Amino acid sequence: MNAGRYARQIALPGIGEAGQARLAATTLLVVGAGGIGCPALVSLAGAGVGRLLVVDPDTIALANLHRQHLYAPADVGRPKAEVAAVALRRLNPELRIEAVTAALTPGNAPTLVARADLVLDASDNRAVTYMLDAATRGTGKPLVAAAALGFDGHVGCYGAGAPGYRAIFPDMPRAAG
Repeated sequence: MNAGRYARQIALPGIGEAGQARLAATTLLVVGAGGIGCPALVSLAGAGVGRLLVVDPDTIALANLHRQHLYAPADVGRPKAEVAAVALRRLNPELRIEAVTAALTPGNAPTLVARADLVLDASDNRAVTYMLDAATRGTGKPLVAAAALGFDGHVGCYGAGAPGYRAIFPDMPRAAG
């Protein structure tokens, strides 16, 4: 860990060198590398989170470029997770990152969650949120879920001692997705 790179964070009360070392030892699973995932990934990489597992099956579209700043026009048609990994390594060469270009499924969610300390759902897809809730249940790992539609959005932290997503939203809406 390059302490000079994180000097401003280390100087904050409550973080210090021990807190920065904890960040460097942390693995986050980030599902979604789009409108919510891109800025979150940049912030996590900049903060010195040690390892990111980025899951996104989508490819970059021209319509993504105005708000998904990890991508450039030459990236259109390429997998979001892979392009994000390259861009994030440029921002922070200390970062260990793995791109997963497959969709999250009930079959792969538990394995991916098991590899992480914390899960960030940036998918904007309620079905994915319910899958991640099921995969984190009983693990003690927090699930942070965020979604935005138009001018509305929400973010919440579930599990890890707090109620799970399904406990608060027991029934997936018919139009979820």
